[in-house]
Amino acid sequence: MKRIPLLLIMAITIAADQLTKHLARMTLAVSAPKRLSILTLLYAENSGAFLSLGANLPPQTRSLIFSGVVAVALAIGIYALMANRIGGPADSIAVAFILGGGIGNLIDRVVRGGRVTDFLYLSLGPLHTGVFNVADIAITGGVIWLLISWMRAKNVSPSAS
Repeated sequence: MKRIPLLLIMAITIAADQLTKHLARMTLAVSAPKRLSILTLLYAENSGAFLSLGANLPPQTRSLIFSGVVAVALAIGIYALMANRIGGPADSIAVAFILGGGIGNLIDRVVRGGRVTDFLYLSLGPLHTGVFNVADIAITGGVIWLLISWMRAKNVSPSAS
């Protein structure tokens, strides 16, 4: 797949993530949570990973893992994407969303002292999510896209010769 559309997906994902986090810091950080049906807007800072995983690690360990290791992984992912080393075009789009989301959260970690701004929470009856952000949506969506793509590829039987 061409590089420009993939770079645009990453750039738009990063911009949407950073803009919505900025708006959350300016409005939600100074107000009570706002419930909008199944969606609640509320301000949270997360020093861990998904669902605050690793938030209780020592600060230096957290920084090494969530900034250092993640930055290296993102660099490898960007190289693979730009060198066309990802499966087909659909998988490349999924990886672009994952990388855009990863970069968005890494920007927060670097600029905000190791913390990521989260502000979205879903609850539907007994089903509840953790608090998340636009970068998390891009990462999760990209991972689900890849999993479905890989499962479909495995289920396609090779043609008989």
